[in-house]
Amino acid sequence: MMPKRCGNWLLVIGVLVLAFGPLLVLQGRQFGATDGNFVSAIENDHPNYKPWFEPIIKDSGPEVQTFLFAAQAGVGAGVTGYILGLYKGRSEKRKKDEQG
Repeated sequence: MMPKRCGNWLLVIGVLVLAFGPLLVLQGRQFGATDGNFVSAIENDHPNYKPWFEPIIKDSGPEVQTFLFAAQAGVGAGVTGYILGLYKGRSEKRKKDEQG
């Protein structure tokens, strides 16, 4: 059986490889946003396509996009953490009530 500390370090190394591996393997390549890829694909396949809606926030640059993405990730992480904590607390309370 592997010691707990060794397992934790293997997880850290695995996360680093998954995070930085593609950047090292694909050096010098351009990483485009998927929205831009979809728009160009739709325009190529259907040149007469008209969008149904206009964006609420016009493209203000990469800083605004990064902020919105980070805010979305933060809200999602907060909601996920709250729900996990809620269920963990309920589970512990149920175990405590059953024991005594």
